Formats: sequence, structure tokens, C-alpha cells
Amino acid sequence: MQLKKSLDVVIPVKEICKQSDNESLRSLAEQFNPCASIRKRIGRELVKEPPNALNKGNVIANGVSEELDELRNMQQSGRKYIMEMQEREVRKTGITSLKIDYNNVFGYYIEVRNTHKDKVPQGWIRKQTLVSAERYITQELKEYETKILGAEEKILALEAELFAALVSATTEYIPVIQLNASLIARVDCLQSFARAAIDNKYVKPVINDSHSIRIEQGRHPVIEVFLPPDKPYVPNDMYLDNVEQQMIVITGPNMSGKSALLRQTALITLMAQIGSFVPAKSAEIGYVDKIFTRVGASDNISQGESTFMVEMTEAASIMNNLSPRSLLLLDEIGRGTRTYDGISIAWAMAEYIHEHPAARAKTLFATHYHELNEMENSYARIKNYNVSVKELNDRVIFLRKLVRGGSEHSFGIHVAQMAGMPKSIVARAEEILKELEATRENKGKPVAGLSQKREGYQLSFFQLDDPVLKMIRDEIKKTDINNITPLEAMQKLSDIKAWVGVK
Repeated sequence: MQLKKSLDVVIPVKEICKQSDNESLRSLAEQFNPCASIRKRIGRELVKEPPNALNKGNVIANGVSEELDELRNMQQSGRKYIMEMQEREVRKTGITSLKIDYNNVFGYYIEVRNTHKDKVPQGWIRKQTLVSAERYITQELKEYETKILGAEEKILALEAELFAALVSATTEYIPVIQLNASLIARVDCLQSFARAAIDNKYVKPVINDSHSIRIEQGRHPVIEVFLPPDKPYVPNDMYLDNVEQQMIVITGPNMSGKSALLRQTALITLMAQIGSFVPAKSAEIGYVDKIFTRVGASDNISQGESTFMVEMTEAASIMNNLSPRSLLLLDEIGRGTRTYDGISIAWAMAEYIHEHPAARAKTLFATHYHELNEMENSYARIKNYNVSVKELNDRVIFLRKLVRGGSEHSFGIHVAQMAGMPKSIVARAEEILKELEATRENKGKPVAGLSQKREGYQLSFFQLDDPVLKMIRDEIKKTDINNITPLEAMQKLSDIKAWVGVK
């Protein structure tokens, strides 16, 4: 019956496609086949709401088989026959409490309470004795039981036979039904593309055989949908080719949107090539044959593979399968090992992609290794970009905009502060960062006292340069003790306890 309902749907879909102004949809309409013959037969031979299992009966509709209709009439009139027999036996024997019933063990039986068992006729056969009653059968009741049970078995067998014949007839339409299913799936996909394009203001991309990807004001199709209404998505332009700008090295702080930019470029390219409109102001896509991504990694401890091993395995597979029309998305290559190893691997991979003799694969390379910005000076098709931020009153505002040039600052400590890291750790991290940067400026010679100035839970008021004590001092200095409420005082004490690590 569900097959019939599906074939019923083909008719309006066919008509809608037939009336479309689009030539492709009109072509689809000509291929639809509602299978009128088998659809009508299914509707005629099956009941409207058949059971889930054939052995439960009541699958074939009335009027399909005369024999089946006669057996059903016999079965349906059985209850009436039993009631008539019961009334007749009550009149004949005078046992007013006599009743005829049925169970799966004994079949049909006559039950008489013990107070009336002396009125039981001689021809009745005792079948079962209960505490307060006895059960009997008669020749007439036994013959009727055989007749009724036989009818039930015949009904199930006949329904199974008729259903099998219907299934056999349906198999001849399998190729046509499969074609209908394929066409419906295609229409459903196209309708989904159209609905998404209308709702989200997508545009029609241009697909050509060039080796460039040009996206104007591209957006991530998923992220923009989940942004709060008061927070518009910041679009970005993207241009890649194999002559002037083959590889873009993208730097910028965590949470600035580097990974989203990589993903939206791949999604827009993929959406364009599968026939969808794309989230952008305009897009011109030279078709790609492969989209390689090395974004994120997961440990495979059960097989003895670390995060870095998984990363390198995937990166090796990419390097060994490059083509001139490949699009590469590389995010934080080399972060799973020590800094200098990571920089070396990332640099060598970027160099290999740029210098590949046969495949100038278009590449987006997001990294925190600012040393890679130096490659622009030596490799003609590598360009530096960064996702811009703005510093305001010791705060970092992410502008989400891709701009030309490299970035020298990752703002990692600011991100840790935004994540809720204890203030004492943030303050100490800033001090350590300054000392490490001084070490680098001092040509690698360590700054004395770095480890001696480490933070500890046991504080001393003689540690005048301790960052936690500085924070406590500054907090006390800016507190107006003459106007503070008891509740505000308790909150400040609670904050100070948190800074020193006391719960």
C-alpha cells in the first residue's frame, strides 16, 4: 500500500515539472511513469490499512475473490451461530447459566456450573473439571469448530496466495519504479538547493575550465545560519590560481576565523560543482578534481598511532596524490610536535607544493608559525594574509576579515583569558612571554631568574614582584571602602581567594 501511495505522489510531481519554465525539469517530467495499471490493482486488491504481518489476515480487500468472501462470511457469522446454539441449549436443558466459550487448548466447549450438572444431557462429553464447574463438548459443537478453524486456515492461505500473485505482478515494474525513485530524489535535491538559495540569498556560480578560484564576499553556509540575529556573518574574498597566487599562508590568533575561512572556501567550491547556488556575492570556480583537507586530528591509540602520526599519515597521502586541479586546505600542520620540528615540516611541505613540477595545487595554509611569512620573499606564488583583530584596552576584538600581509602575534594569552583561565595564570603567562621574547632578542641566552620567579600557592608579602600580589594590591587600591556594600565585599574576597587558588 505504501508503494501505491508513492506512485500516487508521482502524478502531481510529474505535472509540476511538466508546467515548469525550466527545460531540465520538463525533461524529467517526460521520464516519470505513474504505473497506472499496477497502482490501481494495488488499490483494488489491498485493504486501505493492512496489518504489518501477512499472517495476521485481513490483507486482501473484499470483492477480489468469491471463495475468500464466502469464507469470511462463514467466519463472521460464527459468533451469531454460537449465540443461537447457546440459547437453544439453555431452553433444551433449563440450565440458565450455561455458556459456550473458546480457548486455544480445548477449542469450543460448553461450561456448566456444578449446581446444574445433574441436568447435563447424556450425549454430552465431559472435557474438563474445574472447582466450581465442568466443561463439555458435543458432536455438533465439534463439527462446527472444525468448520470454523478450517475456514480461518483457508482464509490465511488464500490471502497469502493472492498477495504473492500481486507481488509477482509488481516485480515487472521494478525498473520503472526505480527510475521514478531516482527522479524523485533528483527533484528533491534540486528543490532543497532552491529552497536554501532563496532562504539564504545564495548566488549562481560560474563554473569553467580555468585554473582559478575567485570568490567575492564568501560565507560559511552552516556558521552563518547559527549566528545570533544581531551578529551578522563577516564575508571574505578569496582568490587562488596557479600563476600568481597559488598558495595563501593565513596567520592570525585562535578564534579569529582561520579554520572557518578554509572550510567555507572548500564548501563553496564543492557546492558549485554539485549544481547548487553558493553563499557569496559572486563566484567563479575553475573546476577541481580533488579537495584535500588536513584539518584537525584524532588519536588512534588502539592501533598505536598518536595525533602527530595521524596528522603526518594524512599529510603524506595528500603530498603523494597532488594534481594540477587539486584544492588543498592545510590547518596547523606540524603542531603535534616541538616547535622547530613543526616549522621545518610545514615549511618543507609548502615548498614542495609550490615547487612541484607537474601539479601547482591551489592551497590555503593556516598556521601559527609566523616564520612561514618569510616564504613570500622567496617563492613567487606564495602570498601572506592574516585574519585581522583589533586591540582595545587590553582586549582583543576579532574582526574576522582577511587582509593582506602576515601577522606576528597569536594573542594566545588573550584567548586563554577569554576562556576563563584564572587571572593569576594569565598574569604569570604574560610575564613569562616577555622574558622568553627577551631571551630570543638576547640571541638565545636565557634570562636569569625565569624559574626562580615561578608562581606558587604559598604567597609571601615579601615577594613584591609576584603577579598575584600585584593583582590583589591593585584591586584593593581601586576599592572605595566607604561605599562598598557587605555583599560586594564578600564577592571581592571570594575573587581574591580564587586568584590565590584557595577554594
